[in-house]
Amino acid sequence: MSGKTLFLDAAAWDLALDSGGNIAVATSNYSLAQDAASAIRTFQGECYYDTSQGLPYWTQILDNGQASIAVVKAQFVAAALTVPGVASAQVYFSGLSGRNLTGQVQVTDSSGIVSTAEF
Repeated sequence: MSGKTLFLDAAAWDLALDSGGNIAVATSNYSLAQDAASAIRTFQGECYYDTSQGLPYWTQILDNGQASIAVVKAQFVAAALTVPGVASAQVYFSGLSGRNLTGQVQVTDSSGIVSTAEF
């Protein structure tokens, strides 16, 4: 991966500072997984520069509350695969509290390196 990704604090999903007080940058391996987790968290239409990006949360996932776990997982994997450099992805759900679904995305790059991020 040639670009850099700003490191996001997993608990708040917000920018974090490094030990020098600067905005932290993710390592190359972790950045791929974090970018996949960001793709999973993006609502379709949320990116003003390309409204086709993101998952159809409003129309297919949250609309009637009847989306199966298998369908949601497949959509999450498909979103992770849109990240340049991701060769394969697996998604694991770890909890559902109220309206907050948590889990983990594991991505593999073309070199076979696996990296993980939580969502």
